[in-house]
Amino acid sequence: MTSVPDDRHRIVFLDRDSVIANVRKPSFAHAWTEYPATKAADAVARLRDARATIAITNKVPLRADALDQLPDLKMIAVSATGTDIIDLAACRARGITVANIRNYAVNTLPEHTFALMLALRRQLVAYRADIEAGLWQKAEQFCLFGHPIADLAGSRLGLAGYGALGKSVAAIARAFGMEVVVFNRSPVEDEGVVQVSWDELLETSDVLSLHLPLNDQTRNMIGASELVRMKRSALLINTARGGLVDEQALADALRAGVIGGAGFDVLTQEPPPADNPLLNLRLPNFILTPHSAWASTQAMQVLADQLIDNVEAWVAGVPRNVVA
Repeated sequence: MTSVPDDRHRIVFLDRDSVIANVRKPSFAHAWTEYPATKAADAVARLRDARATIAITNKVPLRADALDQLPDLKMIAVSATGTDIIDLAACRARGITVANIRNYAVNTLPEHTFALMLALRRQLVAYRADIEAGLWQKAEQFCLFGHPIADLAGSRLGLAGYGALGKSVAAIARAFGMEVVVFNRSPVEDEGVVQVSWDELLETSDVLSLHLPLNDQTRNMIGASELVRMKRSALLINTARGGLVDEQALADALRAGVIGGAGFDVLTQEPPPADNPLLNLRLPNFILTPHSAWASTQAMQVLADQLIDNVEAWVAGVPRNVVA
């Protein structure tokens, strides 16, 4: 690899193909190296060989043992909101700045959340299967019944978490005529939104949508004991993080009819192993999408622009979106 002068920043993008957008090059003097993807085991070698001062990563983890081998590294720019792939405490101890992306998915993820809600409430999967099986073609009348359809209007949407994404979901919900209740650590004073306890949210929501980060407090926050407390007709939507819900407990609950249905865009391990309990769950009241809620064309470009904004701000001495 060609050496570069010490006064130039050396940037390595470990998983460029994870951002399908135009990523502009930073305005300051730099050397740029990018890889379509990087295995965790190869990250140190690629950063060390380039003597990287700035690492860009979406899902390639950088833990303390890796950071110990990267003395030149000064900044990690995460091309995502979640930073659980980074050892933030180790970065603080080593003086490595970590910045993430914020509020770029305020349209795409809420729209996906409602796509899952609507598909489940309108029984789209079940009715499509009926048509493919020839049931409508054999019906004695012009329409086909068989799966109960429920309106969103007049139902209660419970939001676990009320950051930028939760607020956007709430705004759409109000437009649909839904009652919005929120469980959130900080006080909520928005008009048309009622803050409730975790127990009330769990037991009274017609649709429960998760918008929380994954940490030690939220991991498996919904398991078998929580699912059985939900309404039997309730929907559980997770477009936040895999690991918030006990996946085996959810699979068991859906098979047993404990809740009405679920729509998930995230799993505990991604890509998922073949034995993930939700991966091969073939039920009309369960929809799984491949962590794509965030990935509209428009949102990806906002992400890409903000990513380089973060890097340029740090180099300019006015860091932004800093998490460590």
